[in-house]
Amino acid sequence: MTQIATVEQLLEDGYVKISVPRKSACGHDCEECAGCGMTGAAIYARAKDPVGVRPGQKVVVESETKKLLGVVALVYLMPVVGFLLGYFLTEGLEEGIRYLIAIAGAAVAFLPCVWYDRYARRNETLTYTVVREF
Repeated sequence: MTQIATVEQLLEDGYVKISVPRKSACGHDCEECAGCGMTGAAIYARAKDPVGVRPGQKVVVESETKKLLGVVALVYLMPVVGFLLGYFLTEGLEEGIRYLIAIAGAAVAFLPCVWYDRYARRNETLTYTVVREF
């Protein structure tokens, strides 16, 4: 997946610190909406710099789509699966209890997402590479 980022600073060993605008399903046309309060939100990350860029430049960065899709599946599917398992495996119980167990199942299924987020930050598993200047 490619994105446009801004180089914030040069780091050692051929890396740069970049800021990547946060994307979402709504497209963040914030001048028109401003409903979610996410104006100007950015993600800061380290990126490999084989091109040789300078701070302030706009660059095109690439991340591994395969890893990113795995994270998306983990974050969005695990809680849904936990909810459904909690609901359907408790057939025969009172309906209110089934929903409580289903919500607890979704919460428990969210724990691997939190664990992986901490792991990914420590080990920088989702990496960016500067492809070219924008």
